[in-house]
Amino acid sequence: MQKDKKLIVYDIFFLIASLYFALLLKFDFNIPSEYMIFLKLSAVPVVIVTLVCNKFFNLYNNIWKYASVEELISIVYSVSLSNIIFIIYSYFINYKFLENRYYRFPYTVHIIFWILSVLALGGIRFTYRLSGDKKEENCKKRRHKNLLIIGAGDAAAMLIKEIKKHTNFNYNIIGLIDDDKSKRGKLIKGIEVLGGRNEIIEVCKNRGIEEIIIAMPSADLHTKREIINICKNTKCKLKTLPGIYEMIDGNINITKLRDVNIEDLLGREEVKLNTRDISKYIKDKIIMVTGGGGSIGSELCRQLAKFQPKQLLILDIYENNVYDLEMELNYNYADLNKKVIIASIRDSERLKDIFRKYTPQVVFHAAAHKHVPLMEGNPSEAVKNNIIGTYRVLKCCDEFKVEKFVQISTDKAVNPTNVMGATKRFCEIMVQAFNEVSKTEYVAVRFGNVLGSNGSVIPLFKRQIAHGGPVTVTHPEINRFFMTIPEAAQLVIQAGAIAAGGEIFVLDMGKPVKIVDLARDLITLSGYEPDVDIKIEYTGLRPGEKLYEELLMNEIALTSTEHDKIFVEKPNKVDMNFIEKSIDEFKEVLNQDKEHIMQLIEKKVPTYKRKK
Repeated sequence: MQKDKKLIVYDIFFLIASLYFALLLKFDFNIPSEYMIFLKLSAVPVVIVTLVCNKFFNLYNNIWKYASVEELISIVYSVSLSNIIFIIYSYFINYKFLENRYYRFPYTVHIIFWILSVLALGGIRFTYRLSGDKKEENCKKRRHKNLLIIGAGDAAAMLIKEIKKHTNFNYNIIGLIDDDKSKRGKLIKGIEVLGGRNEIIEVCKNRGIEEIIIAMPSADLHTKREIINICKNTKCKLKTLPGIYEMIDGNINITKLRDVNIEDLLGREEVKLNTRDISKYIKDKIIMVTGGGGSIGSELCRQLAKFQPKQLLILDIYENNVYDLEMELNYNYADLNKKVIIASIRDSERLKDIFRKYTPQVVFHAAAHKHVPLMEGNPSEAVKNNIIGTYRVLKCCDEFKVEKFVQISTDKAVNPTNVMGATKRFCEIMVQAFNEVSKTEYVAVRFGNVLGSNGSVIPLFKRQIAHGGPVTVTHPEINRFFMTIPEAAQLVIQAGAIAAGGEIFVLDMGKPVKIVDLARDLITLSGYEPDVDIKIEYTGLRPGEKLYEELLMNEIALTSTEHDKIFVEKPNKVDMNFIEKSIDEFKEVLNQDKEHIMQLIEKKVPTYKRKK
């Protein structure tokens, strides 16, 4: 706003000066007195009309730092229009009405004034741009970062071009790294290839590298992880290019450069989905997702939206998260027919009303209490929500003839040592029991921890790092299976397509990861040195916490499916009478003390081994 006011003041001064100089040039620097009178009468109208025209053509709204030919054309249009109005003013008002030939300027004056005005107004703005560029240049000189680029292919070439073009990124490109020996010593857009990945640490040390950009969008994940692990030892800031799909037609927006994150280290190959089979049970169907506002539930909704359901029902008891999801879906899937439903799965009558009104055909059940320590201290709530709530959803699916039900389970359900895992294991048992007596296909999908989900260690570690540490780990040997939220959601949907009913699907989680290694990687990727800048502290295992998670029951073997990342346990026959009786017993014990609840869970889930 302050800069706009300055421009207006400059415009007023130079417009008056241009008009005066136009008269000087016309009359060889000897202006007749009668024309000086008209100059005084015309100066204010000329300035006002020109300022109004400038405003009309947005000459005070543009960011002149980025001005180009379009802005120059706007100046020409504004000055031309204001001069036409000035000519009309001088001709009709003064010459015609007052009949005084001296009370108008010769047309030559108008032409000279037009030229001088364009030069003045354009010159002001060009000078402003130059001064801004100069300031930026001086600023850049103070903040140049020595940059090393990993990769010497097309992506690196485009990146170099963009960095040189957009000097505000303040990079001094030192060199390139590539394992192709034929490229060693060669130049790519003036930048030398200094060596392969084995030289990264040495180059960084000898050349004073401050930042590294990994420009290998088409490289496989194994290669990327190896290179990131090498770069971690350099103490340089790490960034990476997004996927090759963002560089179509040679266009690369380096503002999309992002920091290397933990997903780059733990990430897996992209999930290959059988979209045809998925479409068969999702497209043009009414789909319900319980717990739709949670980390898994919300991602399920995002993924399901791609398959064009007839209607997507998003059910959750918490309104804030589900509201954010609704706004996101409104933006990304404007044509999606969706309904947000605020309700608790514990409320049997409310659930029945919802199923009766909306008649879902497929239900993904992600609503659950999943925080291990909190559920250990509040077993009644775990039973109410995870067991009784799930039972009521299962009953509604049977009563209202839902085609398919998919239960989101967890690796903590395998030989559980905590209340949360035990309640989820009982949910798996209920799923198999209902499948025996219902026309609905009931299945469960079991997987491990999800990167960045609510309650996971990664958000906790990031907060601790942001506060300067320490980062707390329960035990030096504790490990967990991890996958990304999108991968988990995609595989859940794919498992639903494979299901025939009664199965417990187990997702391929890859190799387990030590939590302390995860903590060290996060500290390093945040630009700090573990145990030096940020301390790691061991706090001891929490109530109900295992050192090692398992993905299958010991006594049950897994068989493969048509998808290489999805395995299945053979369906077990479970007596429905056992389920009904157990639910009644759980209801009765809810108002008793914690110990009675825990004892009943032990009785109903034989594999549950409570830590005492």
